[in-house]
Amino acid sequence: MPPLIVGERLAMSFPTKDVLSDVTLGIAEGDRIGVVGRNGDGKSTLLRILGKRMEPDEGRVTWRRDLRVGYVDQSDAIDTELTVGAAVVGDRAEHEWAGDARVRDVIDGLLPQDVSWDATIGRLSGGQRRRVALAAALIESWDVLILDEPTNHLDIDAVVWLAEHLKKRWPAGTGGFAVVTHDRWFLDEVCTTTWEVHDRTVDAFEGGYAAYVLQRVERDRQAAASEARRQNLMRKELAWLRRGAPARTSKPKFRIDAANELIEREPPVRDSVELTQLATARLGKDVVDLLDVSVQAPDGRTILRDVEWRIGPGERAGILGVNGAGKSTLLGVVTGEVKPSAGRVKRGKTVRIATLSQSLHELDAIADERVSDVIGRQRATYVAGGKELTPGQLLERLGFRTQQLSTPIRDLSGGQRRRLQLLLIILQEPNVLILDEPTNDMDTDMLTAIEDLLDTWPGTLLVVSHDRYLMERVTDHQYAVIGGHLRHLPGGVDEYLRLQRAVEAREAAEVAEAASASAPVSRPSARRERELKKELARAERQVERLTAQVEDLDAQMAQAATDPDRLMSLDAERRAAAGELEAAEAAWLDAASELDAL
Repeated sequence: MPPLIVGERLAMSFPTKDVLSDVTLGIAEGDRIGVVGRNGDGKSTLLRILGKRMEPDEGRVTWRRDLRVGYVDQSDAIDTELTVGAAVVGDRAEHEWAGDARVRDVIDGLLPQDVSWDATIGRLSGGQRRRVALAAALIESWDVLILDEPTNHLDIDAVVWLAEHLKKRWPAGTGGFAVVTHDRWFLDEVCTTTWEVHDRTVDAFEGGYAAYVLQRVERDRQAAASEARRQNLMRKELAWLRRGAPARTSKPKFRIDAANELIEREPPVRDSVELTQLATARLGKDVVDLLDVSVQAPDGRTILRDVEWRIGPGERAGILGVNGAGKSTLLGVVTGEVKPSAGRVKRGKTVRIATLSQSLHELDAIADERVSDVIGRQRATYVAGGKELTPGQLLERLGFRTQQLSTPIRDLSGGQRRRLQLLLIILQEPNVLILDEPTNDMDTDMLTAIEDLLDTWPGTLLVVSHDRYLMERVTDHQYAVIGGHLRHLPGGVDEYLRLQRAVEAREAAEVAEAASASAPVSRPSARRERELKKELARAERQVERLTAQVEDLDAQMAQAATDPDRLMSLDAERRAAAGELEAAEAAWLDAASELDAL
């Protein structure tokens, strides 16, 4: 396929680290590239260089002539004063964007009803801002699209929609995209090539995440003895990919027989029988029982309704649901932080619950201390695979290097603090562990290491995560909070997605029916009110822009007073701009008058 972007002999250094050295690669027509690697090894830097958002220290980047490149970075840098509509479609007339099927598909897929078209960006949550940034990029026509952590803050439904959209939008052989993400399901679903950024270089692998794991195992088998730990983790990951999700390994088109032979020698990722026995010994038979539990919000809205859930010793359960469905409320009932409005909660006498929350505020009190000092105070140990690990060994297992031990906690990266937070929680020796979005700020290597640690967890594990891969990897059963009810999902995440689509279809039908029933009423509809507000905002922006344009032309005419030809040209431009300004002001007055009359 012809190249679209070519980077030649790229090198990039920062004051404390060299991230790229003599790297030559490119994006060709039809490429679907996933970029993986440890945090800080240069994944985002590489994409910024290829997207011409950063100049390399050495080397050069060549784009095909007239190439259109879209870029969505992690910062979601959108003007906080803009409305959602202005950020997504700009000044386009409604009939222009509403008549475009692609734009409608993006808006329907990423901007559900909880994201108001007229809301300002500054009032949105992190997840809503991410949706707006993605929508603004996806409605445009790009030859190459570069996405840096696009799945951050997205729920499972939105991640699935984004994967399907990318596959439809860029069918085989057309355009290209590159994506940095820790979401391994997403990598496997959309990517046909994987770049691993490590040790100042970039290695390319055929296929998505599953194929990358297989090839990396082959590479690590030939590596030095110092790589033995990484090799074992990748083999374990490979065993999961084959046993837990066999369809994924259909993508690699090489050495399948050799891979299957290697997998057969690997034991299951965890011994469920042994873990259940250990958990029962620590917890007894009773853990937490929710019996006909209901929870109401202060405004009277019912969040949970008639929930019955008997959590057993050694249970490994994942909880799914859209944002705002009540997952956090459910966990609060389990921990005792939320009191039910009806029903009752029974807890075993030996239950000790610990929660890895989404925030890192638990580390604020020790932010000025060094990692080594905090670990040095820990006296508890952890048994994994029949071996007793000290806190220092656990720290090493979670990816901390010797030079990082003297680092103050406040200077650690988000991913490092997240891992330290998990380690300190485990060393408290709880027997019920709750993980609330544990994948934040993690790279794929560290997620694999954490999953390996959780495989030996001898207690009850409850996980809330939008990371489908982790959910399927570390839990044995999945539940969903839908319409306030807790529902068991024998079919896992796929069953949840089917149920959620059915709920959305039913709600859309109810809205359409209600709108049809209210149509004969003479009172102006809420839709017309929204349309008028959009017209008003659009007219305001046009008035501001055209006023500035007229003022600028006045200044240019004053400077060109001695140049008759230039003066005539500027005068014609000014008359045209003044005419547009008059029309925009009239449109604003018309919209304002009609809105006031509603």
